[in-house]
Amino acid sequence: MRYLLKNALIATPVSTKKGSVAIDGEKIAGIWYDDKTDFQDAELIDLSGLVLMAGGIDAHVHFREPGMTSKADISTESKAALSGGITSFLDMPNTNPPTISIERLKDKQLLAGGRSYCNFGFNFGATDNNLEEISALCTGDSRMFGGIKVFMGSSTGNMLVEKEEALKSIFGVRNAVVMVHSEDENIIRKNLEDAVARYGEDIPIIVHPDIRSRKACIRSTAKALELAIKLGTRLHILHISTAEEVEMIRAAKIHNPDITAETSANYLFFCDEDYSKLQGLIKCNPAIKSSSDKQALRKALGDGIIDTIGSDHAPHLLSEKSRPYRSCPSGIPSIQQSLSAVLTVAKEDGISYEKVASAMSSKTAEIFGIADRGRIETGCKADLVAFDPEEKFVVGRDKGVSSSAAIDYKCGWTPYWGKELRGAIKMVMINGNISVRDGKFIDRSPHGQALEFRTDY
Repeated sequence: MRYLLKNALIATPVSTKKGSVAIDGEKIAGIWYDDKTDFQDAELIDLSGLVLMAGGIDAHVHFREPGMTSKADISTESKAALSGGITSFLDMPNTNPPTISIERLKDKQLLAGGRSYCNFGFNFGATDNNLEEISALCTGDSRMFGGIKVFMGSSTGNMLVEKEEALKSIFGVRNAVVMVHSEDENIIRKNLEDAVARYGEDIPIIVHPDIRSRKACIRSTAKALELAIKLGTRLHILHISTAEEVEMIRAAKIHNPDITAETSANYLFFCDEDYSKLQGLIKCNPAIKSSSDKQALRKALGDGIIDTIGSDHAPHLLSEKSRPYRSCPSGIPSIQQSLSAVLTVAKEDGISYEKVASAMSSKTAEIFGIADRGRIETGCKADLVAFDPEEKFVVGRDKGVSSSAAIDYKCGWTPYWGKELRGAIKMVMINGNISVRDGKFIDRSPHGQALEFRTDY
């Protein structure tokens, strides 16, 4: 198909200005910032009043397949993601079985083929004992994975890397991004013991940020940054949750410019004041912390210290999330609302569309070497999202207004239910196919493709 997208406010990391974009088949065929478009025999789509960005690239999702498909699967969650303007994802390795061998990585790629509504890629899991597999993946002329995920704190899947020598070896790997879940396990265990001693088995959810504490985050992040500076690691620190970590990363980037940082919309939107109402629905690792941390993270996004937004989409059954603290699993389903939540935060704090475009898409593509995506440039794949910057909607209620207002997750819930967001999604295009039009999901079949990763990034 050939389309001409007219009168949009085109937002890139460099500028936001009115223009037109031509689509020919799967790719962007031309961009004009005046009225002199030259693109014949195309369907005209008027995007007046809408902002057009490159489709979101989420490098941090847990789609639960294989092994936990009662909660989610690649098909259901990729469709929800696409409804929210996310056109590509990198899935995390803590599935069952975990993605810690080349064979399992290939199996996972086969699972997604023909079933994913988004473009798909997978991160590889590090353990204390699989350095040979990691080394094999990082040699040769092609790359078949996004990043190497290292759990420096335990979470769903129990893939904790505890041996010091193994950690140093992983940080010494070249030609790959090392992605770190950064929490100090010894501090967490001690805090949990203290909570059990005080409350018994009736631990209130509100103490979650005291158990998965800021000290645990700070100590682990300090260790990761020290190793990355010493060894020259391409380090991507995931789901930053504290103001102190922001400042540590700001300083560390001076010594190693390949250090980058991610946070999620959850840490920008919620804070510890929300635990009393939402309880286990916002229990995640690291814990959502104070309102001052939330404000520091928002500022860091505007300053560019936070490089990317990853949803950390992590579905659990609603029945599981209503359990007592110790048996209530950590994780929040959020990818369908992620872009609109970030746009809501951006409006409140004066964060530019350029910063949003960078963090949601282009910077992620740059960090992971994702080829031909994440940018509105001639020759790139036509992965695009258009949204109304002023239109507000209530999640779970205004489904006809925006595809991002629905709750399409297999688990059927999100803590954003009933929250008013802005930035109603009106159109989503993936590989030149329109999947969302006039705020409604219209695609009947998956058009997701396997992501290609450059080796010269």
